[in-house]
Amino acid sequence: MKSMNVKKILTIAGSDSGGGAGIQADLKTFASLGAYGTSVITSITSQNTHGVTDVHNIPTSNVASQIEAIFTDIGTDAVKTGMLSSSEIIDVVVDTLGKNDVPILVVDPVMISTTGFRLIEEDAIDCLKGKLLPIADVVTPNVSEAEVLIGSSIETMEQLRKSAKSIMELGAKAVVITGGFESGPATDLVYDGIEYKAFTGSRIDSCNTHGTGCTFASALAVALAKQVGLLEAVGMAKRYVQLSIRKAYPVGTGKGPVNHFHNLIDYTNQN
Repeated sequence: MKSMNVKKILTIAGSDSGGGAGIQADLKTFASLGAYGTSVITSITSQNTHGVTDVHNIPTSNVASQIEAIFTDIGTDAVKTGMLSSSEIIDVVVDTLGKNDVPILVVDPVMISTTGFRLIEEDAIDCLKGKLLPIADVVTPNVSEAEVLIGSSIETMEQLRKSAKSIMELGAKAVVITGGFESGPATDLVYDGIEYKAFTGSRIDSCNTHGTGCTFASALAVALAKQVGLLEAVGMAKRYVQLSIRKAYPVGTGKGPVNHFHNLIDYTNQN
């Protein structure tokens, strides 16, 4: 069989029945960017464009066996984590990944859904900070998630820079705080322990922003797996998300998803 250099990316995250975020968004992003996606489901959420109505956590033994199933056969060039709702799930993910070769780990510290539903238990936050972030190559919180991680509000760019440094001190090799503040341009701030770099783009007036955090982290994981440098990879992921929002089409009657396949099919120009 002819060998093909297709990167394999594993997502460990929750399932979104509405298809806009979580495992579904991750797999769409991987496919859109030419990678082969595998998945480990940590929780099943009942949700649509109006919000989350129910969450069922997968037994930790099954989370572990899903991870092992991938590593014992398919392998991976990068791992991206998303919704890890309990300390027990975080523990088993960290322990199982520690027994395997993880070339790159991108951590999206999912805490609250786009519609405001809490997706992580309170006591799991310390576990995430103490066990998962120390093994991350890159952690990608939005401003709200960064505030939870550092335990204080962030209202200025100077505070944003200080918070990125504080998060990195938890053990991650690099931090990308995404989205910026609610008003003003959409700014992603990167800190690699040496310098800060801001990636600024115009804020798009759209209600189709469901899954942007998952999508960004997944696109970043693909770029890093292709051995693109961090700053270039962040720029690529940001452009992908921006176009995913600009070229989104209506789904549901609430906060709709982005268009993960905008680079393959332009639905907005179809009759």
